[in-house]
Amino acid sequence: MPLDYQNQVTLLKDLLSEHQTECCGTAAECEQIERLIKSLMVNANVNDHVKNVLMNIYDYSQSSKNASELNSHISSQQENLTHWIQEIDSFS
Repeated sequence: MPLDYQNQVTLLKDLLSEHQTECCGTAAECEQIERLIKSLMVNANVNDHVKNVLMNIYDYSQSSKNASELNSHISSQQENLTHWIQEIDSFS
């Protein structure tokens, strides 16, 4: 059963929050973030501001997935993760 918009946003926020608080993650989590973003981007109800935030998170997941040292990469993105989580709170 597919997740609805709110469930997708909640899951995305949970994954980003985990990266933020634990400063670690897995390639599988990054792939899950990518799938969520792709699904949210095709939603006609998502406005341009939200799409810009989602694209930034997508870029993060791409670079995280391909990072030679994933946990160091996640640690270096703490400011962005905090910002994105706040942005998600504002549109969820």
